[in-house]
Parts: sequence; C-alpha cells; structure tokens
Amino acid sequence: MRRGNRPLAALLAAWCLALGPAAAGLPAGEVPAVVPAASVQAAAVQAAADPGAQLAKLTLEQRVGQVLMAGVPAAGADQSTLATITKYEVGNIFLKGRSSKGTAATRAVLRRLEATVSATTTGGIRRFTATDQEGGYVQVLSGKGFSKMPTALAQGRWPAATIRAKAKAWARQLRSAGVTVNLAPVADVVPQAGAASNAPIGRFEREFGYTAASVATDATAFARGMADGGVAPVLKHFPGLGRVTGNTDTAVGVTDTRTTRTDANLKPFRSGIRAGARWVMVSSAYYRRIDAKRIAAFSPTVLKTMLRKDLGFTGIIVSDDLCDAAQLSPWSYAERAVKFFSAGGTMLLCVNAKAVPAMHKALAAQARKDPAFRAKLNAAALEVLQTKAGQ
Repeated sequence: MRRGNRPLAALLAAWCLALGPAAAGLPAGEVPAVVPAASVQAAAVQAAADPGAQLAKLTLEQRVGQVLMAGVPAAGADQSTLATITKYEVGNIFLKGRSSKGTAATRAVLRRLEATVSATTTGGIRRFTATDQEGGYVQVLSGKGFSKMPTALAQGRWPAATIRAKAKAWARQLRSAGVTVNLAPVADVVPQAGAASNAPIGRFEREFGYTAASVATDATAFARGMADGGVAPVLKHFPGLGRVTGNTDTAVGVTDTRTTRTDANLKPFRSGIRAGARWVMVSSAYYRRIDAKRIAAFSPTVLKTMLRKDLGFTGIIVSDDLCDAAQLSPWSYAERAVKFFSAGGTMLLCVNAKAVPAMHKALAAQARKDPAFRAKLNAAALEVLQTKAGQ
C-alpha cells in the first residue's frame, strides 16, 4: 500500500494492461502470441505521465475539478448530473444510494460516465470512482458479482488474516465493476457501553470492535485487503465518531467532548497510515478538546497538526459529505468549499451534484484573488494527480 516507486509501478501496470486481461492469469511459461507495439507504447506513455506536467497543462477550472468528488446515483446518472460533471470538469465521482443490479450494470453506468472524460473536461485525466462498500447496512453495490458483506462488527470476530482475504475478494469485485476507491474501513472506536446511542456508527454496527487495539488490527487488515485487490481504502472518520451521539448527516451541533490530540483512540488511523493507506476521510463533528470553534473538516489543527504532522500522513485528505449533511447547514456551499481547502483539505466530497456549481465557482474565484489559497488548491490538485499516477 505504500506509494513506493511510482513510475516503475505504473509502467509495469501499463505493460500488463497492454497485454490484455487474460495475461494476468497465464500459467507459468506462457505468453501472448502477439502484443501490439502501439498498445504497449501508449500504455507506457500514460503510465510515465508526470503529475507536475499534467498539472501545468490544466486550467484553473480543471484543477478545481480534480479536487472535487461528486455524487452520482449508483443505478445510473441522469442527464442533469451528467451535464454538471461535464460542465464543471469534475475529476472524481462517488456512486451513491443503492444498486442491486450487479457488476455488469455498474460497469455500464461507469462507461457512460467515462465518456465525459476528455481534454476539455478533466484534461484527459481519468477519474477516481468511489463508493461506500463497508458491509451490513452500508453496502451501495450488490447483486450478481457482488458478495453480501457482513457488518464490520461481524467481520471483527474473524481473524485478521480472514478479514484481509475477504477484503481482497470484495475489492476485486469492485475493481471488476470499475470502482477504484472504497470509502472504508471505519476506523472509529466506539465504547461498548455507548454503542447503541452512537447514531453514526454503533447503531449500525459499523465498528470493528470496542477497543483501539482490536479496531486498529481489523481496520488495517481490511485496508490491506482492499489494496491487495486493487482498490484504494479510505480510513474514516478522523479523528473519530465513536464518542458522539448525533449523526452529522441528520443533526446539527454534533460534538465530541472527550477526544484529544494525543488520544489512544487514534491508534487505528495511525496503524492504517503506517500500513500505507493513501486516503483518510475527516469527520464533520466538533471536537471540544481539540478545536472547539471549528468542525474537524474546517480545522487546521485537525488536518495539518494532527493528521499531517503528528501522524505523518502525506496522502489525500477527503471530506465527509459537505453538501447534504445537516451539520453543514450553517454555512453556504461556497463557504464550505473555501473553508475546507483553507484548512488543508485535499478532496471535497459533495454527494449532491446540484451543489457542485456553487462550490466550483467559489473555489475558482478565491484562487484568482488570493495567491496563498491558489497555492493550496494547486498542492491539493497535485496530490490527487500523484495518487492517480500511483494507482
């Protein structure tokens, strides 16, 4: 899961792609009869693309698009959503809602979305395609080709090796459908005594266990398995939603009164990062003992001091949903976008594509008038491009 040598890894991946899907499963000693030289060359050029050079070729609007992830119905995008992600050059998508149509239907949905990738939209750069495939109550994709996944709490009763193996198989199912990022695992620690009253996690058995040690072991195993299967895992919801009662999706003023900057319950995030996870989702709760006046997604203390400095994280900091979540209601769409990137965020998740235009325009406008903000936006876009180059 570590980034390692990006150019070499990407070149090898491109070579395998050029050989075709069957090449990966060839018995020892067998090779394809013919490998088209043009295919190998094109794949090698794509793999060797320099993220810095890519960034330089993007317009400001396209750079903004690279740091946005917009929600698209998993069962298929309507014309309005397609028009929005095309016009506003959205560089990443999130399959939302539920689809029970299986892998083939999901592939078809994504092919339609891929058709909007061009030099004039995303700068020709492929999108990250994400979904929520935790298991139990949170499994967006099901049907033929997708396993029915148990809750994280049930998974936590398995040995770590089993969790990793199962996650690898689930990741391969996602990858076969075209999904490249899974907004899982949940790395939050929920105290057992308060699990039933913990609306966002415990009530739905989304936690792997009730101690920092057990969650660290199991969430890291899940993350490793996802990476083994070719899908990027996302540790969430930093610095933890295990001690709140309200759900930021449906309530306002959701506040954690106990978690500190050096809290023991940060162990699952630290473990996953050390294992090489390149994505961390930050929560939208308030943390009274860390930064009482700002929600985590708007807090430089959480994003820069804790996540970047204390935990040494260098990857993509993605927000929880900043569009439909009730916790965000005090701020306009424009304010939400600017505050998140000002605090040090990398990618903004907006489940409601209708809110994308306001956010996109606000970010571009702020970047034009504020050189310091523009530098932050460029750095975020570069990190996204680097991560894409390494996957």
